[in-house]
Amino acid sequence: MAKVLVIGAGVMGLATAWQALRDGHQVDLLEAAPEPGGMAAHFDFAGDSIERFYHFVCRTDYPTFELLRELNLEDRLRWRPTSMGFYTDGRLHPWGNPVALLQLPHAPLLSKLRYGLLAFVSTRRDSWPELENESAKDWIIRWCGEDAYRRFWKTLLEFKFYEHADNISAAWIWTRIRRIGRSRSSIMQEELGYIDGGSQTLVDALVRDIEKLGGRIHLGSPVQFVTTQGNRVTGAETSSQHFEADYVISTTPTPYVADMIPDLPEDWKQRYRAIQNIGVICVIFKLRRPVTEHFWVNVSIPDLTIPGVVELTNLRKEISNSIVYIPYYMPTTNEKFYWPDEHLLAEGFGCLLRLNPELKASDIVATHVGRLRHGQPVCEPGFAAKIPPVQTPIEGLQIADTCFYYPEDRGIAESVRLGRSMARAIPQPIPVPAPSPRVESIV
Repeated sequence: MAKVLVIGAGVMGLATAWQALRDGHQVDLLEAAPEPGGMAAHFDFAGDSIERFYHFVCRTDYPTFELLRELNLEDRLRWRPTSMGFYTDGRLHPWGNPVALLQLPHAPLLSKLRYGLLAFVSTRRDSWPELENESAKDWIIRWCGEDAYRRFWKTLLEFKFYEHADNISAAWIWTRIRRIGRSRSSIMQEELGYIDGGSQTLVDALVRDIEKLGGRIHLGSPVQFVTTQGNRVTGAETSSQHFEADYVISTTPTPYVADMIPDLPEDWKQRYRAIQNIGVICVIFKLRRPVTEHFWVNVSIPDLTIPGVVELTNLRKEISNSIVYIPYYMPTTNEKFYWPDEHLLAEGFGCLLRLNPELKASDIVATHVGRLRHGQPVCEPGFAAKIPPVQTPIEGLQIADTCFYYPEDRGIAESVRLGRSMARAIPQPIPVPAPSPRVESIV
């Protein structure tokens, strides 16, 4: 059996380790944080266990379904009819279906029809290679016109990507439209899923199975550097010990790779350094009353610097209070990324008051602010050619993070798919045949 070392215990790392163990390898899993799960990890929010960064399941998340079946968790998947809202012109409107689109006031009919046509075509296309080298802005304007771009897309892109907003890949935006557009029970009804107990249910099951299969998980063990000899990986060094390995698979964010693997060729280091990420801040409120009836609301007004709001309890109905995520995406060079928590909470609650003026400060049960420096890769046109191969020039070393899902967006399904494929790329142990019984001749 091969000695396999997996770096990073997010869902991708856990899936990698789990698959490698099932394939007969010996596995150590190193994680810098004190708990496994990465972006899917939970925390206790005034008595409710919820993700630090919200997650949901779509009808096309087939790798998730397969993994849940293999973990005997298929019965923990729940589906709910959900809806979307759109806050613009000082009002909250229903959104996400043809009737809501046509009934939106003030927008020209032609803009609405062209927007609807783009959503319809995007949902039904399985492949669209022509989009790889086009910007989302140019693509949307070409299909929908300047007016529709300004009304429906401009502020969403600007408050997610800031200075990169005009140079985001059309292929990346298309796959997001397609994934959500295909998660419906009918043309009028969106349908999303979640795992009963949240993503922690999946994380805990993977951890249990990894340990049951003989794998070792080392929490609070950041890797200082990966070791090699003769262009072959030999393991990794932490502050406390050296882990020997025949194969190393890194799932940590690409900005850490160049420093973590000093023996990589310089041109490969530059490829990892060239991948840009933006940060994310999730401001979370627990409230005594709901803000809206929608799971998510797109916000499209210039003086609210957020792309939207996610109301988790309109998906996970078993949670008693209303739990609302306000995601702030921005480059970590932006001064707002370092605002004190109380400033972000004040602005965030002001946004919720715009959506529901009946809210009061006394409705706040609890608050939380979470920050992540590498929350979203910036996928510009031509991004596919920018991503290095998973297998590096160092024998036995594979590297991937969330940007390797491109053109798909970050999500548990893609983490599972890529993690398992990296583990399966390791040569499986060759069974040694049992010796044949010796036959002694009788003379």
